Amino acid sequence: MLRLHGIIGRADDRTYAGRLHALEHRGGIELLFVPPEDAGRRRFRLTTDRGTDCAVSLDRDEQLVDGALLHLDSDRAIIARFGEEQVWRLRARDPACALKLGWHAGNLHWRVRFEDDHLIVLLDAPLDTYRARIQPLLDAGEVVERDRV
Repeated sequence: MLRLHGIIGRADDRTYAGRLHALEHRGGIELLFVPPEDAGRRRFRLTTDRGTDCAVSLDRDEQLVDGALLHLDSDRAIIARFGEEQVWRLRARDPACALKLGWHAGNLHWRVRFEDDHLIVLLDAPLDTYRARIQPLLDAGEVVERDRV
């Protein structure tokens, strides 16, 4: 379990932009999705999107906000996100289409995981932003959208 005490700053702060960008390229950004019922609490325990068990404690004068930077070192950063994790489930029509989809997901630096023959895209922005990037694959029926969770 990783103990996180206090808020370092905000993920969109220019002070951290370079370090966070470098970590993003190395897969070192972890998101801690904080459900609404925990958003006002001072102490809670949750697991990041990459499986890190975190015990979070905040001082009385700190207010957790969406995008709060809770941990930053040379290997990873942990950023708080409010609400439930949003994902987009995709399935390629055949192996050749799967290669195209995989190329796009990698080239666009999408955070993904795999479940059976589905590519699960972890959404950090509105779904339409992601959909626009692979619209030709969707229009051609090479990739099929399953459900959005």
